[in-house]
Amino acid sequence: MNYGDFFAARLQQLREDGNYRVFAELERKCGDFPHAAAHGGETQKPVTIWCSNDYLGMGQHPKVLAAMHDALERCGAGAGGTRNISGTTHDHVLLEAELADLHGKDDALLFTSGYVSNWAALGTLAGQIPDCLVLSDALNHASMIEGIRHSKAERQIWKHNDLADLEQKLAAQPLERPKLIAFESVYSMDGDIAPIADICDLADKYNAMTYLDEVHAVGLYGPRGGGIAEREGLMDRLTVIEGTLGKAFGVVGGYIAASADLCDFVRSFASGFIFTTALPPAVAAGAAASIRHLKQSQTERDTHQARVAEVRRRLDGLGIPHEPNPSHIIPVMVGDPVKCKYISDILMREHGIYIQPINYPTVPKGTERLRITPSPVHSAEDIDRLVEALGELWTQCELARMPLAAQ
Repeated sequence: MNYGDFFAARLQQLREDGNYRVFAELERKCGDFPHAAAHGGETQKPVTIWCSNDYLGMGQHPKVLAAMHDALERCGAGAGGTRNISGTTHDHVLLEAELADLHGKDDALLFTSGYVSNWAALGTLAGQIPDCLVLSDALNHASMIEGIRHSKAERQIWKHNDLADLEQKLAAQPLERPKLIAFESVYSMDGDIAPIADICDLADKYNAMTYLDEVHAVGLYGPRGGGIAEREGLMDRLTVIEGTLGKAFGVVGGYIAASADLCDFVRSFASGFIFTTALPPAVAAGAAASIRHLKQSQTERDTHQARVAEVRRRLDGLGIPHEPNPSHIIPVMVGDPVKCKYISDILMREHGIYIQPINYPTVPKGTERLRITPSPVHSAEDIDRLVEALGELWTQCELARMPLAAQ
């Protein structure tokens, strides 16, 4: 085999299919987010970011920045080792206490990313519990899927948010068999929300553990930002709540919150936790400051929901199709990979608007989309420019619009 030819041919096929990923080189403007500079060669141009996971703009919040500067001055740049060997700093311990308190759990365990927390925790729990069966929602994130695969435990995939299908699979198993139901609260591509209470009812009925991924909900929902489970008063019914520090909290990292023994079990057996360098103390301090602020402040959440509602209303006014859902994620449906990338390119080049196209394999073929995530720091003028540009491009690309009766 000519390895170079193989790599080149596969990449060319991605380009022809419209699925080749191009990374926008951005320079975020602290204090002016969602505005940024897009670099291209020797030039740069101003852009407004409409697809960031920094959902509340906390990546530039003064309290977060002050905490990070303080920790940097106190501790230096890095943690200095793995958590086991010199890398557990006071800031890590304080952050884990904040996370446990946020979710009403006995303990929490910090990881280097949300991906790693899912991979390590699911891989360890399902892999170490004898004869464990994992029941995984069909639309679970890649990190959950990889963690379950890594465990080598038996797994069954249940239809997305389909309680009847889940119960059928649970009922087919002996009651005493260990079972783990893995699912998300807010699903990142469609923005729909899981029926958490009903899933917990099934878990109780069939003697199963529950593992809830709240990465797209923590900070955004609930009276203190604990996620959908907090909003619905269900945190105490969940075995494990997993979350991220890299979205609404504006920093980086992942975690689980659970009983003290479960967290200690994962800490003791998860290779993805044991054998990796700990997050820098400054990151831990910034995340803790963000969590503390959002536990007390509802302003960011209220403004966020108002911006989301306004963007949806304006899109409806132009008949631009977007998935109806009860969350903050607005998937604007294009349905063609080439047109999806073209619209994204024109938005960036001619309108100074950055929205990454979402194509296969992230979403199924035929459901290509622009995933829009309004934030509290988007202005009325930002919304005007976004909606006007999308309206022009919808006409230019001859894309279908929603009928008036459906608006």
